[in-house]
Amino acid sequence: MSLIDPNVDLLLQARVGLTADSAFQTAWPYPSWIAHRGAGRLAPENTLAAFQVGLDHGFQMIEFDVQITADQIPVLMHDATLERTTNGEGPVWAATAGQIGQLDAGRWHSAAFEGEAVPTLVQVAQWMQSRGVLANLEIKPAQGLEAQTGEQVASVAARLWSGVTPPLLSSFSVAALEAAKAVAPGLPRALLADVSRWAAAKAPFEAPFEAILRTALGLSAVAIVIQHAGLDADRIALAHSAGLRVLTYTLNDAARAQALLSMGLDGVITDAVDCLGPGARSG
Repeated sequence: MSLIDPNVDLLLQARVGLTADSAFQTAWPYPSWIAHRGAGRLAPENTLAAFQVGLDHGFQMIEFDVQITADQIPVLMHDATLERTTNGEGPVWAATAGQIGQLDAGRWHSAAFEGEAVPTLVQVAQWMQSRGVLANLEIKPAQGLEAQTGEQVASVAARLWSGVTPPLLSSFSVAALEAAKAVAPGLPRALLADVSRWAAAKAPFEAPFEAILRTALGLSAVAIVIQHAGLDADRIALAHSAGLRVLTYTLNDAARAQALLSMGLDGVITDAVDCLGPGARSG
């Protein structure tokens, strides 16, 4: 039985973004394997040192998190506060880029990375483009700064990646993606979602996966990025029928990754850069 409700069939068959049509006649420029936060757990996340480790393991696309500082500079940071991954304290949004740039973002991981800095988006763009590495840029706004973060990050990214393969912008925040679309409509967008959480909180009265697709299409997204437990062959096919690519996070099991790829999955975001991906036998 088809998963597509006849009432939403036309919506789900709509032409979307870079994919252009359900046959995917427009080229998808991104590889199947994406290194999570640079190198997974092998190096301090969201640092240039981690990016180098991911590249050394053969990854040509890297996922990373971006927030804005008190002076509106996009920097790489996952958490809303500085404590876990730096020797700083307090919210990211309350510190300037200059202050954050003085912090040690490597010693928490291991002594080998002591002194590693928190990079700005400008520094990351320069590093990636000089090495031909592609970007999955996750917009990670602090609560209450969703639209502001989406707007500022997308605006800067559009300038930095002008004339080259653009970063795939992703976010769990619909408001951030809406703001990104408004200021940089030419940058491809992807909606991040955990199907189980949508079922519980955002789509209690309809099938959650279809609700995710509706939302992604409303954002003119080119892809969805789904927690791997929420994917199967039918759901991947359904998303493809809507003109959406399908990626998954954060998948570190080789058998599961290969199974999903055989179902047509378009991309795997992984921490296991030393075991999976282009440099591994299983990849």
